[in-house]
Amino acid sequence: MEAYLDNSATTKCSERAKELMVRVLMEDYGNPSSLHNLGAKAEDYVKEAKKKIAKTLKVEEKEIIFTSGGTESNNLAILGSVEANKRAGNHIITTAIEHASVEQPMKHLEEAGYRVTYLPVDETGVICMESLEAALDEETILVSIMHVNNEIGAIMPIEEAARLIRTKAPKALIHVDAIQSYGKMTIHPKKLGIDMLSVSGHKIHGPKGIGFLYIKDKTKIKPIVFGGGQQKGMRSGTENVPAIAGLGEAAMEMYENLIDKTEHMYALKEYFIAEVTQIEGVTVNGRTGRDSAPHIVSVSVEDVRSEVLLHSLEEKGVYVSAGSACSSNKPAISRTLTAIGLKKNLLDSTVRFSFCGATTREEIDYAITCMKEIIPFRRKFTRK
Repeated sequence: MEAYLDNSATTKCSERAKELMVRVLMEDYGNPSSLHNLGAKAEDYVKEAKKKIAKTLKVEEKEIIFTSGGTESNNLAILGSVEANKRAGNHIITTAIEHASVEQPMKHLEEAGYRVTYLPVDETGVICMESLEAALDEETILVSIMHVNNEIGAIMPIEEAARLIRTKAPKALIHVDAIQSYGKMTIHPKKLGIDMLSVSGHKIHGPKGIGFLYIKDKTKIKPIVFGGGQQKGMRSGTENVPAIAGLGEAAMEMYENLIDKTEHMYALKEYFIAEVTQIEGVTVNGRTGRDSAPHIVSVSVEDVRSEVLLHSLEEKGVYVSAGSACSSNKPAISRTLTAIGLKKNLLDSTVRFSFCGATTREEIDYAITCMKEIIPFRRKFTRK
């Protein structure tokens, strides 16, 4: 049997998205900038994808910019908005547990002379409003806070944070990395007070190499990619029409019967946590109820290194991640796990299980059975 429980790393492309992409690749393959009929057809696919995505967010189609994925969306939001607003101030706020595609642009800006505040989080991975309020000042031009943490599934209080930011630092722009939340929960940027929102296609059963950035109309932001002026100059380069079409279809599909899918994932999560914590020395990090993301569970296993557990599960056809998939091949300790104060002996003994709407109870049961067999066996080689 096989149990794919690494959906926060990537998801299987949906059949509907795949079929539409093949049609665009093989039949309607024109360049959307071309003036002939094939070009017009290609442009129609781009417009239709924008329409589908905008509907899920209740925003305007012109506020959607296609990118190569979540990393570029985050970079464009951060670097583009800071460049456009640098005369208004030099202070930026983010959190201590952001994805590397937010953390690294922040480090770059620090080196360029900007002042960056990294908000601490509590033991569940959530920021406190007092820390945010204390950090905000008249020089603050950008606040970037992820919606759902990619390692432990913590949900940030975005709406509450946005209200505070608007009161204390009204000129500051608000960016949200929604790569792990879009498609799993309802997100209406205008209601939440969000100026920019990043999404990645392959996290929602769309293709890899595509994503989008929502940019609220009239937001001051400059491009970071220059060329032929596509997408009104905000992101030059010939549009990846097959991937854009697939992304639009996947986005629409994710929000069909969303409540049922979310309930299914929460039920799996609750069942999985109840079963896995019965194994000796196994604990779950962060919040575990409906105040956490429905699809992510961070599991620490005493005396078994994460890499060892990951490959032992892999041998049995169970696929998980050691922390963030984007950095799991690097021997670095997780910033998220460190920030929540996880015990040192567990920092290198933690794996992430992540579900999707198609994950089955049978996959969960198989994974639990494998862990009950693997963990005691592996402990024999580490305990003295």
